[in-house]
Amino acid sequence: MLQAIVLAISLSTAGCAVGPNFVLPAAPDVGGYTAGRLGMTDAAAVSGGSSQRFASGQDVSGVWWRTLRSKQIDAFVKEAIANHPNLAAAQAALRQAREVAAADTSALFPSVSGNSSVTRELLSPAQFGSSGPASQFTLYNTSVPVSFTPDLFGGKSRGIEADLASADYQRFQLEATYLTLTSNVVTAAINDASYAAQIRVTQEQIDGQRQLVLLLEQRFGLGAVSDADVQLQKAQLAQTLATLPPLRKARAQGRDQLMAYLGRLPSQDKGVSVRLDALQLPRDLPVTVPSLLVRQRPDIRAAESQVHQASANVGVATANMLPNLTLSASAGSQALALSALYGPQAAAWSVAASVAGPIFDAGSLFHTKESKVAALEQASAQYRYTVITAFQNVADSLRAIQFDAALLKAQVEAENAAAESLKLTQAQFKAGSGTLLNVINAEQTLLTAQINRVKAQASRYADTVALYQSLGGGWWNRMDETPASEAKPAGIAGIFVPAGALPAAPHAPIN
Repeated sequence: MLQAIVLAISLSTAGCAVGPNFVLPAAPDVGGYTAGRLGMTDAAAVSGGSSQRFASGQDVSGVWWRTLRSKQIDAFVKEAIANHPNLAAAQAALRQAREVAAADTSALFPSVSGNSSVTRELLSPAQFGSSGPASQFTLYNTSVPVSFTPDLFGGKSRGIEADLASADYQRFQLEATYLTLTSNVVTAAINDASYAAQIRVTQEQIDGQRQLVLLLEQRFGLGAVSDADVQLQKAQLAQTLATLPPLRKARAQGRDQLMAYLGRLPSQDKGVSVRLDALQLPRDLPVTVPSLLVRQRPDIRAAESQVHQASANVGVATANMLPNLTLSASAGSQALALSALYGPQAAAWSVAASVAGPIFDAGSLFHTKESKVAALEQASAQYRYTVITAFQNVADSLRAIQFDAALLKAQVEAENAAAESLKLTQAQFKAGSGTLLNVINAEQTLLTAQINRVKAQASRYADTVALYQSLGGGWWNRMDETPASEAKPAGIAGIFVPAGALPAAPHAPIN
């Protein structure tokens, strides 16, 4: 009965909450992310060179990294999700915010306590203006004090609203952490594959140049070439060898970063990697409707929660300027004998009401409220900037996919031309109609073209990852929260607060 009364009071006062009511910001009124229409990307006859189509309105998969068709990348992502400390920290931060909201919700209910005491006393009648012998007795006392402050102006409700908005913020921080981690893992795996491919290409060039050195040394012994030609080719070999250590250093450091994403130490690297030519590009790329992006980007939702929290804080500060009504009551019994403690003549009770409010505080409460208004204006401006940045991220990703596809096509053509040029200059040199310098220049041109082609291949995959990340990563299609993020259940005075009472979005688990 008491619970029903409190809930009725809470509901009746909810409509009287002072301060602004939070209104969901409107999505930008635009039909696309870029100026002009996006068509099919260019294709190149190499792995990672397939043409891609922009599918407007297509939903983002919750396991988007599987579109690259790599079991190893999928294994990396699963390991990172299971082991990375940042995800555990984000889960704990979400639970903390929900526990705070659950704790503050208790302010809407009466405070009920129970007291029992036994007192042995010796009283002199002199203190009552009488004479006679002192009396000695034992007093048994029980009481149940009840105190309740109705939420007349919605200050408590606004405070709980701010707590729930803070919990929402932590929830979307969890999604942002998840998205950043998974994107970084996939990108690190792609970069590792890129460096490995660059090292292989360079090593192939080194092997070819070593064979040429041996050939020149043989021809020098026969008097067919000069020693200057031999030394020139050796210098070219040394220069190519000098490009390997920076590549190996970059790959080793990238591997260390990948291990960190997986929750491992660098010494725990087992050497498992991904080959660049084994990856596949998804043919269809989702392009979320702009009006949905503001509901799917975790950073936008987090910024929205901060606006909501700031709006509720204005209501709290406004309510603090108004009077508070406190109702209190106590019921119990007092008796000189324990057996009489619960008899009809031992009953004792009291009922009281009080009103308290500020009269003069030299403007402290007013300026506190105005500071909250300014904080709301700040959060609103930051939200708008977050939206602008998000749309820029998507547009940049779309443009990168479009132009890097054209770049890879050009790099493949440049590599093919450089390879053909090297064949011709080598044939001319062997026939005696060309110079060794032409061969060396052709070798360097081919190596540069091959390295640039590998980088362009890696960019195609990285651009696809960046697009999925900029669109929010499909968190709404999977389960990211774990029991570690839920508030614990609590039973207090017959009122049970279940775990998960605070709002949480529906998800589907990752298989």
